[in-house]
Amino acid sequence: MEIVAAAEALRVPGAVDLAAIVIGALTGGLLAAREGFAVSGVLLLAVSTGLGGGLIRDVLLADGPPVALTDTAYLPTVAVTAAVTFYFSGWLSRLTALLVVLDAVTLGFFTVIGAQKAQLAGLPSASVVFIGTLTAVGGAVIRDVLLAQRADIVQPGPYNAVAALLGAATLTVLAGPVGLPPLPVAALVIVLVAALRVLSVRRGWEAPVAVDLPLRARSRLSRRTRRRPGRRRG
Repeated sequence: MEIVAAAEALRVPGAVDLAAIVIGALTGGLLAAREGFAVSGVLLLAVSTGLGGGLIRDVLLADGPPVALTDTAYLPTVAVTAAVTFYFSGWLSRLTALLVVLDAVTLGFFTVIGAQKAQLAGLPSASVVFIGTLTAVGGAVIRDVLLAQRADIVQPGPYNAVAALLGAATLTVLAGPVGLPPLPVAALVIVLVAALRVLSVRRGWEAPVAVDLPLRARSRLSRRTRRRPGRRRG
């Protein structure tokens, strides 16, 4: 299949995948450190944010044991990252602006990696978009569940799942039916997702919330009716 062949060429280098995992683990470990968690809590949140999305993806794809468990580098790398955040959280907190950018780039990488693996599995386009988005935000969902708080992706705020969803859809269309070269498409998607995330944080853009269109239409019609001047009778 052409889509599968394109996905093969789209394979993300292992070092890049590992770097994305490190950034994800850093954000989770820093959050745990700021909350005053014990070392086990820091490690747990680092694992959930760094590897959670990939674990969910691999379980859904059912293609053998999750890569996070079979790759000898993943868990040790996350453990080292958790240790760094445990002992240097104050210093790392000063790099908030940099971490926002790195986190946004990581969101783009996870989106591409998830969509690519879904394409390799021969899934239809809608499933590719779903797996790509889930890979990008799954770790954050697990993190919020562990913190016993409403998942960040379902609340109004900067683009997270929205950016990943748009990126995964773009990759699916451009690398599939349109047939553009996969590597430029991957780079474009990473830049798109990262830009949407960073701009939404810095400019205060928020994901859209549910709207009652009939009620809004009636309200606008009512306002226009009140503003319309009455006709004078001759």
